[in-house]
Amino acid sequence: MFVRKKKNRSGSVSVQVIDKSNGYRVLKTIGAARDPEEIERLVELGKVFIIRKSNQYSLFPQDEHNNAVVLDFVQTLRNTSIRTIGPELIFGQLFDEIGFDAIGERLFRDIVIARLVNPTSKLKTVDYLYRYQGKTISPDSIYLFLDRLNDRYSQQAQQIAYHHSQKILKHISVVFYDMTSLYFEAEDEDDLRKIGFSKDGKFQNPQIMLGLLVGGNGYPIGYDILRKPSVYRRPIYESARYTIDGESGSKHTSSWLSSLTQSTRNWNAA
Repeated sequence: MFVRKKKNRSGSVSVQVIDKSNGYRVLKTIGAARDPEEIERLVELGKVFIIRKSNQYSLFPQDEHNNAVVLDFVQTLRNTSIRTIGPELIFGQLFDEIGFDAIGERLFRDIVIARLVNPTSKLKTVDYLYRYQGKTISPDSIYLFLDRLNDRYSQQAQQIAYHHSQKILKHISVVFYDMTSLYFEAEDEDDLRKIGFSKDGKFQNPQIMLGLLVGGNGYPIGYDILRKPSVYRRPIYESARYTIDGESGSKHTSSWLSSLTQSTRNWNAA
């Protein structure tokens, strides 16, 4: 095999790889060009093709050969060819160590890591996964997965997080309880989301209340989502400290907080 430069009627030069092992035939046309430097680049690419085809690699490749290979690589490089592996190396390992890899949905891993690296909307998450991970995912597939996550894996995910915090915190003696409001970029209310007073100034948006119980160093123990009241009353227990003796906790007016207190007793009894 050898590389041939053939002049065309148009004035350009075609660079071809010729095979003479079984007659005389054009094995591959590398390309055509008018510029002398581009022609030489095509010649070098033709030589690379011959080397790969014959499985005979030179120990001392020439600079032109290397430049042709590098230039060919750069010119064929696309956005989908690039991968950002840092988040996967760090957050992916944490994801596995916590135990969330037990949920056999690859999309769960992708959107969790994307949320940690680039916390944004679902539409922007789709763009992030395509741009930095080379994954083509439709917004509908994320919405369908979130429904599936809630229906099939909600309890499993909560148990995984619960056991991980239990392993970290071991015995719980002090917990902290806090509530906040979250608003939605929507206009319509429903049974859960209600328009009301907003500390974010989003009075026109439906909102919910999020309650969170955490242990030492902020490790989560449990949470709940509550309907947003029409007037925001700062909970009496917000940012308060509770001491739980493992048998009889303080009396709380909130039935939800009482259930979390019971879960903490169960935690310490485990």
